[in-house]
Amino acid sequence: MKVTQVIIAGQNVVELQERELDTQVGPEEVLIQTAWTFISAGTELANYTGKEAAVFEKGSWCAYPWNSGYANVGTVLAVGEKVTRCQVGDRVFSCGSHSSMVKMTENSLIVQAPTGMDLAEVAATRMAGVATSAAVMAQIPLHPWVVVFGLGLVGNLAAQSFRILGGRVIGVDPVASRRQLAEHCGIEHTVGGTPAEAHEAIAKITGGRMADITVDASGLTPVVLQALKATANVGQLVLLGSPRAPFEGNLTALLSEIHLRYITVRGALEWCPPTYPPVASPGGRTLPITSLLDKQLMIFDWVQRGQMQIAPLVTHRLSPKQIKQAYDGLLRETETYVGVALDWSTLQ
Repeated sequence: MKVTQVIIAGQNVVELQERELDTQVGPEEVLIQTAWTFISAGTELANYTGKEAAVFEKGSWCAYPWNSGYANVGTVLAVGEKVTRCQVGDRVFSCGSHSSMVKMTENSLIVQAPTGMDLAEVAATRMAGVATSAAVMAQIPLHPWVVVFGLGLVGNLAAQSFRILGGRVIGVDPVASRRQLAEHCGIEHTVGGTPAEAHEAIAKITGGRMADITVDASGLTPVVLQALKATANVGQLVLLGSPRAPFEGNLTALLSEIHLRYITVRGALEWCPPTYPPVASPGGRTLPITSLLDKQLMIFDWVQRGQMQIAPLVTHRLSPKQIKQAYDGLLRETETYVGVALDWSTLQ
């Protein structure tokens, strides 16, 4: 069967293409008719612009041509005989791509979409899954000061997650509109200015204590170094953004500061935790390891309770036919394009 997909065909080249999809499902497969997808700006734009070197490596996970996207909500059309997590007719959230129809295995993340929740916002919670990895990987002390560097979509949601979990959160970003949006989403303290000015502001807000936890949501090495300086002794620095751009500097100075001030550095790539809760050999749950499912259900609960704000972050709802506009807007019009959902019903 022919399906329509978003394909990044080369550097700064994105288009809709028709491709064949075998709609026969295997024992553990699920066929889904897509309703909405959501753009992961960090990953997708890095691949679109060629900043991710792997796009030029044949056989890599994102080699050109690449069917982009990993935030999908749709209706189950068919299930394999061993599938237990959903049935035909269910509305489900998955890591499916930007495609009019996707075929997923039950071993990948498939979650029932909350009843009554806007489906574009359900798709957008995929980015909250990325963002809350920082909170999952950090060891959060009681009533900590948490400073999040970079208040784009992921940084905003990371700041919200630490606030919900009891942190006193400061958001740092030089762009005023991002700070204003973070404040609208419940982040009490935001600071801008130069790195020196931001550092001074953080010191003033925390009474000189600085941050128990700092989070880099930018993926930029200079910002990581800025975050390190704002981290209190015996604190934690969490790398949430994926570093991609080369950077030359004195690595010894970095390592020395980590060593002398007893800083713990943690990576927070969301794909590390198990997809579903691990089960002990006799049955039942085992060690308290947060799974992707646990995290996603927590996010749905936060949104439904009004604790996490998703709606203000979905600034554009476009047709997949407008994918070039969406990518270029996210890339070049960052003050107006925050989050983009694609409505696949517009192709029908």
